[in-house]
Amino acid sequence: MGFPLPGVEVSITNSATGEMFPQGEIGQIEVRGPNVFKGYWRMPEKTAEELRADGFFITGDLGQMDEDGCLQIVGRNKDLIISGGYNIYPKEIELLLDGQDGVLESAVIGVPHPDFGESVVGVMVRDGVAEPDLAAIMSNISKSLARQHNGKAQKKALR
Repeated sequence: MGFPLPGVEVSITNSATGEMFPQGEIGQIEVRGPNVFKGYWRMPEKTAEELRADGFFITGDLGQMDEDGCLQIVGRNKDLIISGGYNIYPKEIELLLDGQDGVLESAVIGVPHPDFGESVVGVMVRDGVAEPDLAAIMSNISKSLARQHNGKAQKKALR
């Protein structure tokens, strides 16, 4: 993404507590400066949810600051899937799925799960050239995903 503009502050925080994370940790991106709006028109509840009393705006994005103070965006906080206490970023899995034979594009979402809170579901659109081989796709992406992402998978092809 880059460096904050002059006069603009960026914080990386814990989305649950609002506490600042140390440099290099992935967390919620918050910004404060003259470029940040004062609130939502006639929506004080929404303003209170997304604009802190100290003027920091909760962007909804996830990111980290590198050692040089450069901001890197890694995903969306609202798209974050929490499964069994692990943070799973859908974009990471979508990029892997999109690179598979027979896949035009994909979307990864979290669905309620009685034991883990949420479970990961991937939906793929065929590219019309090759027939997606679901077993091969699962095998290929499981090599690239962190161990916590590799659990039992339910697969369903869209026709």
